[in-house]
This record gives sequence, C-alpha cells and structure tokens, in this order.
Amino acid sequence: MLEIRHLETLSAIRATGSLQDAAETLHVTQSALSHQLRDLEIRLNVQLLNRRTRPARLTTAALRILTLADDILPKIKATERELERLAAGHTGRLYLAIDCHSCFQWLMPALDEFRVSWPDVSLDLSAAFSFAPLPALLRGDLDMVITSDPQEMLGIDYTPLFRYELVLAMAAKHPLASNHHIEASQLADQTLITYPVEKQRLDIFTQFLDPADVEPAEVRKAELTPIIMQLVASLRGVAALPNWALSEYQHSGWLRTAKLGEQGIWRTLYAASRTEDIDADYITAFLTQARSTCFSHLKGIIEAI
Repeated sequence: MLEIRHLETLSAIRATGSLQDAAETLHVTQSALSHQLRDLEIRLNVQLLNRRTRPARLTTAALRILTLADDILPKIKATERELERLAAGHTGRLYLAIDCHSCFQWLMPALDEFRVSWPDVSLDLSAAFSFAPLPALLRGDLDMVITSDPQEMLGIDYTPLFRYELVLAMAAKHPLASNHHIEASQLADQTLITYPVEKQRLDIFTQFLDPADVEPAEVRKAELTPIIMQLVASLRGVAALPNWALSEYQHSGWLRTAKLGEQGIWRTLYAASRTEDIDADYITAFLTQARSTCFSHLKGIIEAI
C-alpha cells in the first residue's frame, strides 16, 4: 500500500512545514499533493495530517511512516548513486577465479595495480580447482575466469591474455635431461608430477599424452609449484609446466627443460567474462592492466592474436 512517493511526500512536508512548499519541492501542484494524501489516508484508514491546525501538522501515524522513510529513502538514494556510477563504468564487482595454479605469480600484482586505479570496484579472488568455474560465471557467482581451456558457451566471451609454451621440467641428472624435445612414449615409464586437478583439465594429458595413447607409469600430485620443483629436483619425477612458471628456477643449475614434441605445445591463457559485461570500463581496464603486468613480470610469453 505504501509507495516510495508517499515516503517522499511526507518527508517533504516535514522538511518544509507546509503542503504548498512541499509541492514545490516535489515539482507537483498543491492540489495533486493533497489528493495523493487523501487517497493514502483512505487506503490506510488513518489520518496523516491534522488539517485543523495552521499549518497542518503530521499525525502520529504520519510520524510512524516517516520512521520508515528515514530508513528506506537514504538507501534508495545510495543505490541510485551506485547505479549511476555503475552505468558510467566507475564502479562494479570483479569476482575472479583462476583455473591455473601458477597464475598467482602475475595475477596478484595485476590486482594490486588495478585496486589503486579502481578503488570503488569490489574485488575477490578464488581458485577454481574444486568447482566448475564457467557455469558459476554464467550464474553470476563470478565475473571473470582465468583459464587456458575455453569452452564454447552462449553468453561467455574469451579475451586472450598471452601465449605460453608448456615444457617438461626435469632435474639436470635425469636420464632425459639432455633431450631437446620429448616424445610422449618417453614418459610411459616416468612419474609425472601434476597439480591436483582432474586429468581431463591438464594440458599434458589432453594435448600430449592422450593423443598418443600414452599413460605415465605413475602420477603424483602436489598443490604448489615450489613443492613440485623440489620433487623434480630430487629426481622423484618430471613435471609439465608453463615456461614462465619456471623462470625463477632456470639459473639454479639443477633444472633442465625440454619441448613436448618436436614442435612444442603452445597454449593461450584467456580471461572469460559474461558477454553483457565485456564492454564495462572496469573490465576493460583490468584486462589492459593484466596484459601489461603479464609482459612485465613473465618471461617466455608471446602476444596472443
């Protein structure tokens, strides 16, 4: 029964002290304002104005409604301002999930830089290793997913960030360490160390081993890149990792890398977002910042066309 206009009307009457001044504030005629009040009084079956006094005074019922107005109207105004800023591209929400364990290396600096330039954008980051991130993106639970495994889905756009090579990391004393490239069959007797991700989401399987119908002798899983590298260094297995994730270990003396196949395997990292959000200013700004950060922090990557 109560509408926002009723709350605004009573607030204007309280603020101005008269129907005439309230009508001018609300840009309506005094007759229209009086008609609105009488209609509301009939609907509520209470008197809102004591018209016997000069000027007319608000009744107890009106004051009770004003308590509601004082709570509701500021929230409405704040939301309207927020929507205006959102429409102008100055504010919004950017909840990200990463489908790549190594992405923390460049994503955190990118988020730090973005946060300085866009302080009104709400940021959140989660790992997408234990749930399906793209359906969550479509549902609105997320606003962006960093992935190297794009899936064609209506309503999702993919923006390429950069290309990188997937290489095999080995200890310098490993029997395969002198190879320029590795064939899939050479991993049949090896322990492959991977992140704790389903096999169908690991490029080493989908892009290299599965097409050759090869299975490694054993698969060992580790959560973090430094732990994987410790296992590789101690000759407990080999690991397929992005070339840029290995840059800090390249000069250690114990690490060797080899291409996967004679031509190597190159992958593209994408930022997935909803189609209706792709042109939002803060989304565009983050993608620009992310690319800049990637090429200033990572070695061995190339432009994605």
